[in-house]
Amino acid sequence: MFKVEEVTEEIINYIRNYCSVYNIKGVVIGISGGKDSGVVAGLFAKAIGPANVVGLWMPCHSKEEDKNNAYAVADSFGFEIHDVDLTDTYDEYIKQYKDIYPEANDEDYKNSNINIKPRLRMATLYYNAALLTSIRKGLYIVPGTSNKCEIYVGYFTKGGDNVADVQVIADLTVDEVIKIGEYIGVPDQVIHKAPDDGLSGMTDEEKLGVKYSEIADVIDGREVDEDVKQKIMTLHNRNLHKFNTPIFKKG
Repeated sequence: MFKVEEVTEEIINYIRNYCSVYNIKGVVIGISGGKDSGVVAGLFAKAIGPANVVGLWMPCHSKEEDKNNAYAVADSFGFEIHDVDLTDTYDEYIKQYKDIYPEANDEDYKNSNINIKPRLRMATLYYNAALLTSIRKGLYIVPGTSNKCEIYVGYFTKGGDNVADVQVIADLTVDEVIKIGEYIGVPDQVIHKAPDDGLSGMTDEEKLGVKYSEIADVIDGREVDEDVKQKIMTLHNRNLHKFNTPIFKKG
């Protein structure tokens, strides 16, 4: 049985120890309006104090509802949050490729356009972390916000949301993240929101074709419909390249 109080305290202590050992003053977290970033922000606010947490809302053709949820998280835990609108940056970036690859059609661009958004956001997070390190005279880092289920099936953007200095929910399933979110007080409309990437217009489960609960069952070795299991294992195996960078070693 998942012991939410115990695990929450373990994570908070882990964060405090990590920040102490590496002399970390604060963190910069991308606040999407979803449960994962909400829980990570809440855990850091409780561990090192809300004054040392900076949230960034980084819209890129995003929904107003997501902005409202992001600000609700910041209000709940008392940390500062800033808007860094990437919409024009994104539009200008992709526009130039019409000239570079005139033969490309809308379908050709679809995957590249979806994945450039988290890459722009990650660059923005690290820019802010470096700037705050200078302004506030102490090291700021960027925590990750991916959960165990997402990571298992490779549901993240290489060079985007998989880039982080520390991961505190990467060993938690979606259900466990929800339990911690409820326990620490993440707003109800955030913690129980159907997860989506904010990029494709689909929920995560629609995009993956499987439920997060089914991914957790496979991870934990519980019984799952064979077709579902095969689909999950296909996702897992197809995305293994995201975890390992081959390195040639001279003989």
